[in-house]
Amino acid sequence: MLQRILSFIVLTLALSGQAHADENNPMVLMQTNLGEIKLELFPEQAPETVKNFLSYVDNGFYEGTIFHRTIAGFMIQGGGFDQQMQRKETAAPIQNESTNGLSNLQGTISMARTRDPHSATSQFFINAVNNRNLDATGGRFGYAVFGRVTDGLQLVLKISRTPTEAQAGHRDVPRKPVIIQKISRIPAP
Repeated sequence: MLQRILSFIVLTLALSGQAHADENNPMVLMQTNLGEIKLELFPEQAPETVKNFLSYVDNGFYEGTIFHRTIAGFMIQGGGFDQQMQRKETAAPIQNESTNGLSNLQGTISMARTRDPHSATSQFFINAVNNRNLDATGGRFGYAVFGRVTDGLQLVLKISRTPTEAQAGHRDVPRKPVIIQKISRIPAP
């Protein structure tokens, strides 16, 4: 219990310099076969990224996708593959918004991409630890933070620690699928 409280305090302090909670910020609920994760999105800092993510949410794209890459002490990545490790068809890539002032701290959600900084489509990752090395620096693009976990950080950490294996040419794939059953908007109060 004490560890949970300390984790919450550390996360709260870490995010205090980032985007502040705003009742107008969109909230989403990610339902997995292991539990739920609630996320607050930051459209003021990452407008194109949030719009892109919510378009996938609204059309049900994430239903049945998996967390296909999980690394303890790093992050959990999902939103692009089905349970057979088949890549899903996506919309066009978006512009990288990693220079928005938000940092890849524990509990933040960011867009996954290839080496091309403007290649993000549907895949995202949730930081299991502080990963400031993924932030934009100087003239180098980073990975665009566009929200944060408000409930379910312990589940993120649990998922990051799941046993993994190589599968279909990918490393760090959970042996037992961690399925994203649905991501949906939480109506504003």
